[in-house]
Order: sequence, then C-alpha cells, then structure tokens
Amino acid sequence: MMFTEEGVLPVKKLEPSIRQVATHMTSDTYVGAIDQGTTGTRFMVFDHDGRVVTSAYEQHEQIYPEPGWVEHDAMEIWERTQQVVRDALANGGIDAEQLEAIGITNQRETTLIWDRESGTPVHNAIVWQDRRTTDRVEELEAEGKVEDLRRKTGLEADAYFSATKAEWLLDNADPIKTQRARPADLRERAADGELCFGTIDTWLIYNLTGNHITDVTNASRTMLYDIHDLEWDEDLLEEFSVPEAMLPEVRPSSDEEFYGHTDPTDFLGAAVPVAGALGDQQAALFGQTCFDPGDAKNTYGTGSFFLTNTGEDAVESDNGLLTTIGFQYSGEPVQYALEGAIFVTGSAIEWLEDVGMIDDAAETEDLARSVDSTDGVYLVPAFTGMGAPHWDGRARGAIVGMTRGTRREHIVRATLESIAYQTRDVAEAMEADTGLEITSLEVDGGAVKNNFLCQQQADIIGAQIVRPDVDETTALGSAYAAGLAVGYWSDLEELRENWQVDRTFEPDEASDTEDNYEQWLRAVERSLSWAQEDS
Repeated sequence: MMFTEEGVLPVKKLEPSIRQVATHMTSDTYVGAIDQGTTGTRFMVFDHDGRVVTSAYEQHEQIYPEPGWVEHDAMEIWERTQQVVRDALANGGIDAEQLEAIGITNQRETTLIWDRESGTPVHNAIVWQDRRTTDRVEELEAEGKVEDLRRKTGLEADAYFSATKAEWLLDNADPIKTQRARPADLRERAADGELCFGTIDTWLIYNLTGNHITDVTNASRTMLYDIHDLEWDEDLLEEFSVPEAMLPEVRPSSDEEFYGHTDPTDFLGAAVPVAGALGDQQAALFGQTCFDPGDAKNTYGTGSFFLTNTGEDAVESDNGLLTTIGFQYSGEPVQYALEGAIFVTGSAIEWLEDVGMIDDAAETEDLARSVDSTDGVYLVPAFTGMGAPHWDGRARGAIVGMTRGTRREHIVRATLESIAYQTRDVAEAMEADTGLEITSLEVDGGAVKNNFLCQQQADIIGAQIVRPDVDETTALGSAYAAGLAVGYWSDLEELRENWQVDRTFEPDEASDTEDNYEQWLRAVERSLSWAQEDS
C-alpha cells in the first residue's frame, strides 16, 4: 500500500469471473510475456510462482530523422520479437506447446499504420517521445479544445499521445511504401478499411494472430478513445481525420475469449492463446499486484511512470496528472488510475553513455557515491519536453550550477538525482489530487537495481521505497493477465502470494533535501519554453 491507513481510498475487492481452469496444466507448463519496449524487446517465461524461467532480449534501432523526431522500424520490431521468443524457449529448453498463454505489454502511444492485407507499414512507427506534432497541439490549445479533450480522454493535449501522430502519418507517409501513386490514396484506403491503425500491442497481436485488436489500456492512450463511454469518440476521430474503419477492436486486458491463437505453421510452431495485453505502465501496476484503490507503483524505464489505482472512479486531476484506464478483466468493470508520466529518466543515463561520460549504466552508482553531493549542479533531462506535472512540449534539457570545479561525477550524480526529483514533482501532484500522504511506494524497472538511486528516492520524497524480488513487473503483469484468462492462475489472491520484497529503503531524515528540491524547481523553470516555434 502507498498511503496512510486513514487516507486509503475505499477498497472494493475485485472478484474476477470464474476462469476456464485447464485441467491439463502441470508444473511443466508456463505463461510467456512479450515485453516490447522503447529500446528493445524481451520475451520472458514465468512459472506458476511468478518466477522467471527463461528470457531473451534484443535491442532495435532508434531513428532520429530530425531534431525532436523519434521513429522505429516496425518490421524490425516484429523480427526481433520472433527472435527473442525463439531464443528464450531454446535457452530454457522449453517447447512452445508448454506455453498455456502469451501476454503482451508494450511501449504506449507509439503509433503506426499498415496495409491490412500485406501487413506492410506505410511508414516507420512514430515513437511516444516524438515532438513533431507540437504545433498541432498548440492549435488545439488556441482553439479552446483542450478541456473537452481532457474530459473525454483523461489526457492532456500533447504530442505524446497517438492522435496527432496518426493524423501526421495519414498526411505525410511516403506513398511509395504503399505501392500507390498518390498520397491521397492513404486517406482513401484508410476510409475503406484497407489500412490498419494501431499501437505496438495491436501490431504484435495482428502479426501473431491475424486479428486487429487492442486492449482498453492502450486505447485509452490514443487521445481518440472516450474512457467513460468506453468507445472510440466520433468527435475526436473527426477532429484528427482518423477514419473509424482503420481502428482496432477494443477488448479487455485479460480476455477469456482470447485475442486469437498463434499459427502453428508459423515461427512458434504451436497454437498458443494470446489472451492478455496491457500498456507497459498498466502492466507494471498489475505485476505489482496493485489491484485495489489506493495501491500505487512507480516504474523506472526509459521514462518513469507513477500510477495509483482509483478503482471504478475516473478521478480527474487538477495538478497535471492523467486519468487513464488501469486494467479490465473479462465481464468486469474497468479499473481506472491516476498517472504521472515523466518522459526522460532511464534515457538520461543512456545519454551519459552517448556523450562518453560513462561506459556502462552500472558505473553510475559508484561514480555518484564518489562525491558527497552534486556541488550545486542540477541536470534537467527535458530532452523531449517535460511531462507531468509541467506539460511543456518546448522544454529542453539543461545543466545549471556548473563551476570550473565541476567534474563528471557531479553530473552523473545530478542525473540520478534528477530522476528522484521528477518523481517528487509527480508525488506532490498525486498527494494534492488525492488528499493523501505518501508513506510507501513500490518501484520497478531497470533503474531500481541502482541502490544509490533508490536511497535518493526515499530521501527526496520522504517515503519508504519498496523494491520487489522480481523487478521486471511489466512483463510479469502481462503474463498475469494472460494466465488469468486461461485459468493458469485462478484468482488475484494467488498473484498476491507470489509478490515478494527484495529490499526496502527508508528515508534519511537527516538528509538536506528541502533546500536542494527548491533549487531543482529553479532549474526546471529555466528549461521551460526553451525551444521556440521557429527553431
């Protein structure tokens, strides 16, 4: 739990419908999870105790056509997905027939359009970090359309989400890739249903099963989906000129009817149900067993994402947070969440590698500990703008407070501390929206292996940080969703029993964090609105 007892939101225990319990399940069967992230794809196989049996990982190329633009080759992602599935099964000596189900979790908001018949993308996927449609978002703001958009979708108007990306693709995708003569053909073919729109989950489900499906969590991140009425919104589709004929069917995150089966004649060689899908941050919420209102987690990946389960209530934020769908079981009401989305955390550490300050992310802990402080240096990693609670698409990265005595150790430490400071920004917004005090926070993701960061996080937000034994909770959450759908796990209590603590970090009350946090806020102010419209 995250909040003090007197502050916990009213708990409504979820009772999933009776699952299709497979009597043939034994200790030799497993559930697989495809975790398709911003920088790479992982396939993990979990046993009944929620333990990792085998895994494999491959990176894919990051494509930067222009400053602020980020793309991925969707075909490369599919090829890497097939490769890691094969490699993980081979490494673990597991046959595909032993997989009871496959779940999918994915980088959210990343958008692509492909030919329904051939499966060929019309353009590279536009990644969630991409800022090319910032001008379009500012048009929405100038036209006074933001409040209506927020009311329907729970989202801020931002280039982060899928709607403006889909609009850009339909207007600008290279017609050569569609083997058609005129750019206008794209919109004509989209209206005729010959093209498919989707986020990465939809792309993978299509390639695995042949079906054009997304789940409610991913749909809720498109800025085209009404999270209250649970349907694609006609007004938003008209606003962004996205034909309904190209949209996927929206299904529960854990789906007893399945999204389909893998083709036994294809790369896997078995007909395995694909039965669960969640956007990566909702998957982490699920994997951390945050099933009840008031439960919360923070995931440290390429960016960081702080989610609190609010149950069947879609709580509106007054402090720059997003209202989003947390998850849904077959036949059960949607569960909502409040989310603070931070665009750059783990990728700030990657930037340190890119510029030669470190050779490997593992170095950062020792380098940060080698100095007593940042010596007044603050790094604001607004490389792709600022997310919650600032929401400034024109913010840019900044390093302030440097002197002639500043060394790389100070900058490395400032980078790690920036992750913790940004989390505090969101934590304060979360407290303001809920009226609750944060006392404990469950964390996951690659960066939480860094003990220095975890301790700094505890000190800076003044709360206990709890790291689970299995920190790849994104993949675990999608495996849980798929496994519940096929009866591999019978209920939520079984999943709660699997959750184990690796280490708890207590805040150091003697640490001088308040003055440092005030300086951080000054640094953030200097990064905002930096990129001008004509730049």
